[in-house]
Amino acid sequence: MSQEVRVRYAPSPTGHLHIGGARTALFNYLFARHHNGKFIVRIEDTDIERNVEGGEQSQLENLKWLGIDYDESVDKDGGYGPYRQTERLDIYRKYVNELLEKGYAYKCFCTPEELEKEREAQRAAGIAAPQYSGKCRHLTKEQVAQLEAEGKPYTIRVKVPEGKVYEFEDIVRGKVTFESKDIGDWVIMKANGIPTYNFAVVIDDHLMKITHVFRGEEHLSNTPKQLMIYDYFGWEPPKFAHLTLIVNENRKKLSKRDESIIQFVSQYKELGYLPEALFNFFALLGWSPEGEEEIFSKEELIRIFDVSRLSKSPSMFDTKKLTWMNNQYIKKLDLDRLVEISLPHLIKAGRLPEQMSEEQRQWARDLIALYQEQMSYGAEIVELSELFFKEDIEYNEEAKEVLAGEQVPDVLKTFLEEVKQLEPFTAENIKAAIKSVQKATGQKGKKLFMPIRVAVTGQTHGPELPFAIQLLGKEKVISRLEKVIH
Repeated sequence: MSQEVRVRYAPSPTGHLHIGGARTALFNYLFARHHNGKFIVRIEDTDIERNVEGGEQSQLENLKWLGIDYDESVDKDGGYGPYRQTERLDIYRKYVNELLEKGYAYKCFCTPEELEKEREAQRAAGIAAPQYSGKCRHLTKEQVAQLEAEGKPYTIRVKVPEGKVYEFEDIVRGKVTFESKDIGDWVIMKANGIPTYNFAVVIDDHLMKITHVFRGEEHLSNTPKQLMIYDYFGWEPPKFAHLTLIVNENRKKLSKRDESIIQFVSQYKELGYLPEALFNFFALLGWSPEGEEEIFSKEELIRIFDVSRLSKSPSMFDTKKLTWMNNQYIKKLDLDRLVEISLPHLIKAGRLPEQMSEEQRQWARDLIALYQEQMSYGAEIVELSELFFKEDIEYNEEAKEVLAGEQVPDVLKTFLEEVKQLEPFTAENIKAAIKSVQKATGQKGKKLFMPIRVAVTGQTHGPELPFAIQLLGKEKVISRLEKVIH
């Protein structure tokens, strides 16, 4: 591309980083990196009542945690700041004044009550999408001066041109057309001097030299209003790409009240998901690479990201696929890092003390290593390793069936004798002891392993048996075997 690619992700600090926002940020990021461009994070904080404390920090921290490193933002000045909208109010005022001077905008003194009355009358007349009547558009200079002198508050509205068609080529959807008759004169600056979203976003994108805008499809209907402002100033608009909806497994639009899906990046972080797995998973929500491969590194995704492969249909957030993908990453993970994301969950669940001896720490490390192949996320270690922290086992029907086998008493008694003599109590020696039981009883395969596994773990399948037995410890294993035998 001849000009430098500059894209932006512009969250409101009204909450934590949502999966929809993370996906938008990621596609902007991949596009920028693919074209050696710049990725900017701008904070749209003009909805002051809804801003939450720590919202901005949470957005930035979670982006960084995901591996989405930005070039410019509130904490990284690239010469196009300020990057918070509330710090740009003078800039917006200047451009509002320019539109007023050129006659493209006007002061509107209608009260909220009058506007509501107008809307109700239009609804009663069967108008589904009520519009502002434009009555203040026709006030004379003298009338405006009089109302201002009386101290009447006012908003500033843009004059929507008549009979105009707004058309643009959307990167995802192709040609999109809107007609000006469907848009009433809309507010560009509120009575408190704060600009509305559709006005501020155009000023910011133009001054920050944004070339492409990737955003959710809910913004599609905002585009004609924004194009109107570009037109009035004679500026070239960026290229737009409206990303399809993310839906749940019932194909319903994701709602923040939908509890079937964890919706905030910070929650995945707390559960012990890996950022690189989430990065990979989010990249496939509404975009697909060529071929069947689904596991990609960040560098590979940057290299192969191609906007022509953005999906036109909604993308399903498949929780099972995410846990599968995270498991693929965990299997290859360095054990130290796996311990780092899993151990806090065992401590939090009261399974292990916060202050551990060297021996306890090594035992915990071995325990986590035992489940590395199975684990889908860090917090899962609590449930997976439950058998190591129980005093008594309750055997389910399947387990009872195994223990009812006629060879079981012989196998367990022989194994108990072997265990009592084992020193040191290591997985290698336990393996050898099971071999001795095989020789002594003539039992092998399931008839040998299953009774031992069920008697000492209470489970019919699980981690590698000799290692599980070693971690349970000699006393616990003897106690469990004796209970089953007697």
